[in-house]
Amino acid sequence: MERQLISSGSSFEKDMAYSRAVIDGNWVFVSGTTGFDYENMSISEDIGSQTEQCLKNIVSTLHKADSKLQDVVRVTYIVPDPSEFEHCWPVLRKYFGEIRPAATMFSAGLADPRMKIEIQVTALKK
Repeated sequence: MERQLISSGSSFEKDMAYSRAVIDGNWVFVSGTTGFDYENMSISEDIGSQTEQCLKNIVSTLHKADSKLQDVVRVTYIVPDPSEFEHCWPVLRKYFGEIRPAATMFSAGLADPRMKIEIQVTALKK
């Protein structure tokens, strides 16, 4: 299978030279995804709501890659304030409770101070 690039249409992808996702064989690599609601270009102030929107954005990207959340084998969470991460857990259980991918969380600054979480996933299409 040929390498395929998936775009969300964001100008950031062109400006920063990246793809929303890359398909290589049966692998799908989804770039770090934030909690922006791209339909109205808004972002919640709440980390739990941002986490929910991140995962909705990821589900949409996986769908474009002919993949699904159940194919996710690895997830990375990036949060500026690690003390807030526990507020994400109910949403993470909602989406990944039965899937239980390998996971890592680390703390780092994000591109926009309104962003409270960024999530990156790797999926293996079956």
